Amino acid sequence: MKRLNQSSVVEFILLGFSNYPELQGQLFGVFLVVYLVILVGNDVIIVIISLEQSLYVPMYLFLLNLSMVEVSFSTAIMPEMLVVLSTARATIPFAGCFAQMFFILFFGVTECFLLGAMAYDRYAAICHPLNYSVIMNKNVFTKLVLFSWVSGIVTATVQTTWVFSFPFCGPNEINHLFCETPPVLKLACANTFFFEVYAFIGTILIVIVPFLLILLSYIRILFAILKMPSNTGRQKAFSTCASHLTSVTLFYGTASMTYLQPKSGYSPDTKKVMSLAYTLLTPLLNPLIYSLRNSEMKRALIKLWQRRVNLHTF
Repeated sequence: MKRLNQSSVVEFILLGFSNYPELQGQLFGVFLVVYLVILVGNDVIIVIISLEQSLYVPMYLFLLNLSMVEVSFSTAIMPEMLVVLSTARATIPFAGCFAQMFFILFFGVTECFLLGAMAYDRYAAICHPLNYSVIMNKNVFTKLVLFSWVSGIVTATVQTTWVFSFPFCGPNEINHLFCETPPVLKLACANTFFFEVYAFIGTILIVIVPFLLILLSYIRILFAILKMPSNTGRQKAFSTCASHLTSVTLFYGTASMTYLQPKSGYSPDTKKVMSLAYTLLTPLLNPLIYSLRNSEMKRALIKLWQRRVNLHTF
């Protein structure tokens, strides 16, 4: 940030889908509904797990952290995106763009590691059920959660500070829906080669490596499922694993395609669509995949609702 004052740009213009003005109004309505569903779905998960002590186990406490990340991640992006879609000329201050990029990276990286930790937790529970309480004890759980959050903070601090240490002399039009690293970096008036090398390596370490570990975990889980004697149990477990892998692949796949090529590769419109996949679809799908199809979560929700009804009755 020491070169921040050397930049002549004091605000950025977010172009959004300005090439398709007839779509912006329709997209605003769709994205507003999606954002509200994300907030309601993930907030319900947070409330249920927080209030129901029977869910104070690693699986659901990981899910609680994931839902907190999803709400925060969406809130860092969606309000500004809705402004872009509802305004002919949407501007964001220099400091506001810095803050948005920081929180996108913070919550995005945290989610990467949380998804990895959740896959490891399921691997330990299904493949080593007798030793699960030893493998995933309170100390291990706490370290995995802290590592996820701290990794997000460190990565966001380093990357955002580095990006905004470059001078921005103009133009100031960001061909995107929000202040994401690749489109902002294109406007820098400096040689960004070393940052691009760092971004490439960082994407491999933060996105590709955890994804491969998750994939290996689920392969082991699938082999364990095949050994189950019950057809019903196998079908249920296969369905759950397939849903989890779909969500994980969607998030990691689109994120890696966006960040592995900061200044080249896909067209701006293609990158906008890919960004929507991991900023909108995964927070929208996760409550359904991880919770609403889960019988224990349903029972906990019914129990909490009955308590509330009984309190109002008396």
